[in-house]
Amino acid sequence: MQAVAAPNNVDIRALAQANGQIAGCEPLLACRRLVAEVLPEGAQAELVWSASFETRADATGTMQPWMHLMVTLNLCLTCQRCMGAVDVPVVVDRWFRFVNSEEVAELEDEAAEEDLLVLEKQFKLHDLIEDEVLMAMPLVPRHEVCPGNVKLSVVDPDFEAAQAVRPKPFEALAALKKPNKG
Repeated sequence: MQAVAAPNNVDIRALAQANGQIAGCEPLLACRRLVAEVLPEGAQAELVWSASFETRADATGTMQPWMHLMVTLNLCLTCQRCMGAVDVPVVVDRWFRFVNSEEVAELEDEAAEEDLLVLEKQFKLHDLIEDEVLMAMPLVPRHEVCPGNVKLSVVDPDFEAAQAVRPKPFEALAALKKPNKG
């Protein structure tokens, strides 16, 4: 697929009225917040995205714009078990309904199954894609089975030896408290 970056100036209403679709792929390097989360060897990954638009009537019969967003990519993250690199597939598959104001979004958010966004003249699709991928990332990335040996102990073997040599302050106080025999 030809590299096409997600635009940050999308006319949602026009695309929804035309039942439009836009799609593309772009290097992960175009998403600075995502690049900060991946290992350096994963920065060359490709982010594949598509957005399809339509209008649907609400309960009052008013036509509202909707968008279906699909994003797929593989992120190279740090396994939290073995601290090695792990490839994590991330998929975003979400529907968004656009409303006219923040107030309407707040009022309808609890009852809505879909995500609500405020309709803007120049919608920032690229920023939304990056936000959605960040939220879809696993909190604790890890291998199903880590390659190699995983150190599951945090005890330092030299710690016990150091504790035996260290003076014990309360023993020193007890020695001061004993009466002198002399």
